[in-house]
Amino acid sequence: MSNPNWVKIRTYTNRVEAEIVKLMLVENDIPAVLMNKQDSSYPVFGNIELLVDKEHQLEAVALIDSFSEEDLENED
Repeated sequence: MSNPNWVKIRTYTNRVEAEIVKLMLVENDIPAVLMNKQDSSYPVFGNIELLVDKEHQLEAVALIDSFSEEDLENED
């Protein structure tokens, strides 16, 4: 991953959660990629990093935060 425009905005241990968040960003026209740094034999070791284009960093963080707040409100 040599593109200097990618910045890490979140780290996940759950691959499904990371994929869902990435898909949400892409659906909102925010370029996003996942970098899987988990051990292939033992996925409990390591993380999955969510990267977005630097130009969309603030928008992506705001969208993820609003999504997380909605989940918390729905649990009540």
